[in-house]
Amino acid sequence: MTEIQPVYGSPALTVDNTLVIADLHIGVESHLRSKGFHLVSRTDDMYDEILSSAGDCNKLIVLGDVKNSVPGSSKQEYTEIPEFFVRLTEVFNKVTIVRGNHDTNIEEYLPPEVDVAPATGMIRGDVGYVHGHTWPSNDVMGCKTLIMAHNHPAMAFVDGVKKQMTEPCWLRGRFISGGGRYIQYPESFVVVPAFNRLLGGSPVNNDRGEFLGPLMKQEFVDLDDMDIYLLDGIHIGKRRDNLVRCRLWKD
Repeated sequence: MTEIQPVYGSPALTVDNTLVIADLHIGVESHLRSKGFHLVSRTDDMYDEILSSAGDCNKLIVLGDVKNSVPGSSKQEYTEIPEFFVRLTEVFNKVTIVRGNHDTNIEEYLPPEVDVAPATGMIRGDVGYVHGHTWPSNDVMGCKTLIMAHNHPAMAFVDGVKKQMTEPCWLRGRFISGGGRYIQYPESFVVVPAFNRLLGGSPVNNDRGEFLGPLMKQEFVDLDDMDIYLLDGIHIGKRRDNLVRCRLWKD
């Protein structure tokens, strides 16, 4: 049986001997700099966190959005992405990227040792992997568990004076239908938080919020029944029991 386990304190997941992360958005600092925020690159910090999260894992899967700019690319991306993945191939026996919506021409940045799976996803054992911005293939939807990203999930906390804060979180839920599109569909799914902590997150318990991606709809999954977990493993409970009125929803 495949063992799927979040890494304590980190937005990373282990699936047997594979480390799974998502939404690196390398180059986001350049984007923020253009808006007047002067931040140093966190790419080296992300590399260090990957290593500290890996444990005994000898394979790495990145669920999309390696780069930040779309369309085009920044100087930071051209400089940092190639070296970043060369270093990762020296640590892991196999590195695979599942293409995300920000990963146009990502192969141009990568060493030949890195595999790139299509946006429709891939399967390893009984687990399917997609970024989550487009429809998975029929084969991927035939897996037992689907691991997705793209939504940058976070739990919103609102106090009595309406002050709001968010914490990255995991979502675990179940499929209820193939939506008339798929004959087969997974039993369950996991939504992975963004690995780049500069991104913040989108409040999954916003009572007016909508989720990104074609599968994160009530037609396919039970959104209210999803379980919310913080990175330290605390089980917040079901989404339906934690809905709040949030000021903002990231789209």
